[in-house]
Amino acid sequence: MPYGYEINDLAKEESWRMFQIIGELVEGFDTLSGIEPAITIYGSARLAADDELYAKTEEIAHRLGTIGFSIITGGGPGVMEAANKGALKAGVKSVGLNIELPEEQVCNSYTTKSVTFHHFFVRKVMLVKYATAFVIIPGGLGTLDELTEVLTLIQTNKIKPFPVILFDSEYWKGFLDWLRNSVLARKFISEEDFNLLRVCDHPDEIVEIVQSWYTKQEIIGNKALYK
Repeated sequence: MPYGYEINDLAKEESWRMFQIIGELVEGFDTLSGIEPAITIYGSARLAADDELYAKTEEIAHRLGTIGFSIITGGGPGVMEAANKGALKAGVKSVGLNIELPEEQVCNSYTTKSVTFHHFFVRKVMLVKYATAFVIIPGGLGTLDELTEVLTLIQTNKIKPFPVILFDSEYWKGFLDWLRNSVLARKFISEEDFNLLRVCDHPDEIVEIVQSWYTKQEIIGNKALYK
């Protein structure tokens, strides 16, 4: 049977799909319970293992793992594999949230927890829900989709304002210039929206941002507890 166009093929009579969606949410919640604190790392599935960026991603995940953060990825190859590999080496929970695709994406071998989803939007919820920060490694349309969705969720107060870290300033320069020179210029976003982003070129910068933010939130949380 050929792979259909899932959303277009939905019919109003297919309400049974709601149970499949609920089942995926329940499985995700059950599997990922207790993995916090965690960092979600996004990036291209097409990144080759011999690319310098692969090694950098592995280092970032390893460094974050050594200070106590679980690592969450989309579970596939490329950036996701590198991040899970770094997490595994650090001895922390290495989570892969895989997705069923027309050309099957097999979950990489460096995960210690994995879930395979049929619905993209359920997977997106899980990638966001358990994260303390988001690290965006260079990638394509999927990565841009995930980046802009995370920013929109923060902008609209649907999730807490966690750090959103763009790695490799040269790669993201054109995107940021477009946001400032075209989107901001037409007042479709505000200057404050740029405060949601951090741009880094070195793994130690990412570790410092995440650790500083997390420590600050713990202090705030403890003050609230003892008021």
